[in-house]
Formats: sequence, C-alpha cells, structure tokens
Amino acid sequence: MSITITDPTDSRAKRLKAATSPVHEGVDRSIMSAASFASLDGYRQFLRIQYLFHRDVEALYADPHLRDAIPDLASRCRMARVIADMDDLGLDVPATEAPTFALDTRADLGTALGWLYVAEGSNMGAALLRKEAQKLALSDTFGARHLAPSEAGPAPHWRAFTAALDAVPLSEAEEARADEGALAAFARVQAHIDAHIA
Repeated sequence: MSITITDPTDSRAKRLKAATSPVHEGVDRSIMSAASFASLDGYRQFLRIQYLFHRDVEALYADPHLRDAIPDLASRCRMARVIADMDDLGLDVPATEAPTFALDTRADLGTALGWLYVAEGSNMGAALLRKEAQKLALSDTFGARHLAPSEAGPAPHWRAFTAALDAVPLSEAEEARADEGALAAFARVQAHIDAHIA
C-alpha cells in the first residue's frame, strides 16, 4: 500500500469541509425550511432523521480498527442519547431499511473516515440547535440529550477528533474514498429528510 506524502500543513478535515460545503449547506437549508424547531412536532420529525442517520453510522463507533485510529471513538457515539430523546417524546423507532454500516463488518477505512467526519461535524451544529431546542422546553436531560455538548465543549471535542482524523495515514485511493464517504453521508442525510420530513 502506498502512503500519500502531503504537506504537513494540509488538513484532511479542511479538505473534506471544502469538498462537502455545497451538500452540507443543502442539508442545513432542508432542515431549517422544514421548521424543525418551530414546534414539538417539527422537532420530532428532526429527531427521526437523527435516529436514522446515527443508526447508519452506529457500527463505525464499535469497529475496533476505527477505534485504534481514533482512540476516543466509542465514547463519541450518540445513538443511545438519540433513543432516550425519542423515548422522552413518545416516538417509536421508525421502520427502515438496513443501516449503511453493519455491526461485525469491517468498514473500509477511507470511506468510514468520511462518514465519521460528517457524524462528528454535526456536533458543532448541535450547539446552535440546542439553543433552539431549549425554546421548546427541551434540555440536556429531556428530549435533547443528543444535542448536549461534551464535557470539554464542542470546539475542543471537534479539534480532538480532527487531529486524530488528520493523523490517520491513508493511501491516495483511501483519500479519495474519504471524500466519497463524506459526500455519501450528506446525501444519506438528505435522503432521510426527503423521505421523512413532510
């Protein structure tokens, strides 16, 4: 396997941000145009989307090879908090097709890192969404647990992730698959929005 030698000032996270910016903006517009935080019903629809996407990526947080690459990965999984939020609001788990990544199946490293970039990046946006959720009387202990920041705070939590992400050695082909994975992750979120938000 050949390893790409890059300028040490290059950042994989910054490259992924630039590559996904248009689709990321599209997802944000779709969520806000659906008035997801204008009412509890709107928030419940948003929460279903969160469940579907976190179900897609849940297996990545349990993958031992990815845990080796990103040491605190297991603690970053938000699926249990999403489900607790759904329970708080009386939401049943939506019937859906199989998740994108399956437990006990080793994911391609480049692809998985692209998906994790999107999943972890949503923590930064969660800081703003948390304030909107509070207007609906939701909190870090009821209905909006999955939007709560880590103890370190959202920015340090993100910086720790991107430092680990940038440090993983990838081949040129794996780098390309990381880009493709991030784009696919945003496309998956958009597909969930299109299918489940009225």
